[in-house]
Order: sequence, then structure tokens, then C-alpha cells
Amino acid sequence: MDRELFSQALTKFLFGLIIICLLLFIPAGSLNYYNGWLFIALLFVPMLIAGIIMFIKSPDLLKRRLNAKEEENEQKIVIFISGIMFFLAFIVAGLNFRFGWFKLPQTIIIIASIIFLLSYIMYAEVLRENTYLSRTVEVSENQKVVDSGLYGIVRHPMYTSTIFLFLSMPLILDSIFSFVIMLIYPLIILFRIKNEEKVLENELKGYKEYKEKVKYKILPYIW
Repeated sequence: MDRELFSQALTKFLFGLIIICLLLFIPAGSLNYYNGWLFIALLFVPMLIAGIIMFIKSPDLLKRRLNAKEEENEQKIVIFISGIMFFLAFIVAGLNFRFGWFKLPQTIIIIASIIFLLSYIMYAEVLRENTYLSRTVEVSENQKVVDSGLYGIVRHPMYTSTIFLFLSMPLILDSIFSFVIMLIYPLIILFRIKNEEKVLENELKGYKEYKEKVKYKILPYIW
């Protein structure tokens, strides 16, 4: 067993759990924020299961997923803006619960929870199809273009899944105001993809031909 990888993964998992709990429940002023607990369960239980599977079956992929240090200056800006977006969205969701600004119908929360889980399944499938997938914009040694499965439909299925994941988050948290904040995310992805594809075209053999084959970036016939 790779003890160093295990320790790194566990530390990041617990750190993320603690930070999100603080960002949600301190502004909420109560631990009785049901939607906060629902979101944490939907986010971290599948994350834990996926982490265990990657640790056992694909430790190299797990290492790449844990590496969040960007080398590209453009991507550092993207990460910074994304961090502010998440920070504000979670705090506003907690404040919305505390002060009762606006309450969503239960039906919307249920639908958002289902969309979140389906998006998580899609995300897991992307990880299964592309073992080179990294959290940073980089090209690994001996990396090849993946053009089958979801990658045969759109060029960036991971971003497709994260758009649905992140836009359903604030609805699960019962906060329409946080949803408005999270609408920034597709614009962030637009900027990230522009830089990412430039790197892939220059460094990944066959990517230009792949772009000709698969026309759509995120959504078939739309984007």
C-alpha cells in the first residue's frame, strides 16, 4: 500500500469536508440546516467511494486528481475566480437558511439531487474512460487522445458533468441566490477550455485531428 498517497488523499478529503462544513454551518448559525447535510452526504459519500476505488485500481490517476498546482498563468486565474465563486455561494446559502430569504419548492431540491447524482455517475465514467485525466492543464508522458465513449460525443465531457454538478449544488442547498452566483461557472469553463485546447493542440499528438472529428466541446449541437 502506498502510505504517502493514502495519507495525502485522506488529508485532502477531511480538509475539504471541514472547510465546506464551516462555510455552510457558520453562516447558517445552526447545525439544523438539513439541506447542508443533504449536500454534504451527496458530495462526500460518492467522493469517498470513488477515492477508494481509484486508490485500489488506479493510483496514478488518483495522484493526478490530487495534484491541483497549475503551471499555466491563465489557469491560475481560473482557479482563483472559481475559489471566490464557491466561497461566496456556500456562505450565501448558509445566510439564506439563517434569515429565510427565499425557500425553493421541495420538488426542485429533489430534482437537483437526482441531477447531481447522475452528473457524479457521468464524472466517474469520464475518469474510467480517460486515465490521463488531471485536475491541472497538462499533457502526461505517453498520453494518447481518447476519442471513444463520451469523448466521441463531446471533447470535454468532464466539464459537461461539472457544469451540471455545480449548478445543482445551490439548488440542493435551497438557495436561489447561490445559484445566481454559480452561473459564473460556465463562463469560467469557457475561458479554461480556450487555454486548455491551445495546450493540447501544441503538446498532444493527434488532438487537432480529434477536434475535426468531434465538433462539440460541452453539449452536442449546442456548445
